[in-house]
Amino acid sequence: MTSRSPHVDHELVQAAADVARTRCRGDNHTVAAAARARDGRILTAVNAYHFTGGPCAELVLIGAAAAQGVYELDTVVAVGDRDRGVVPPCGRCRQVMLDYFPVLKVIVGEGDRMRTVPVTDLLPESYVWADHQLDAEQG
Repeated sequence: MTSRSPHVDHELVQAAADVARTRCRGDNHTVAAAARARDGRILTAVNAYHFTGGPCAELVLIGAAAAQGVYELDTVVAVGDRDRGVVPPCGRCRQVMLDYFPVLKVIVGEGDRMRTVPVTDLLPESYVWADHQLDAEQG
């Protein structure tokens, strides 16, 4: 059973929707992501689609956050352009978010089904990269 949080950060969803509506243009940028940093700031980004496999909005967001000195994210959401609503993260993004932020919360679903879930619920029986790295002392 999925762990649900009754709280959905609607301000975060609105921030992603605003960026999707105003900054996504054509086929290159079709999804916006927003994250709430642990200090309360909201950061946003858009995907960089390319036929060779450009990064999703969530991955661009992780890099943009680091570029601004933000290394602790609390909650993330992605929203599609053309009023497509909340878009769940793809498998690659789920794995990266789990590896970077193991206690991250992710907003998924739409309308009255919108909910906040731990990233671990989106990737059950997940591979945890850090669990398979040699300790620095052993190397």
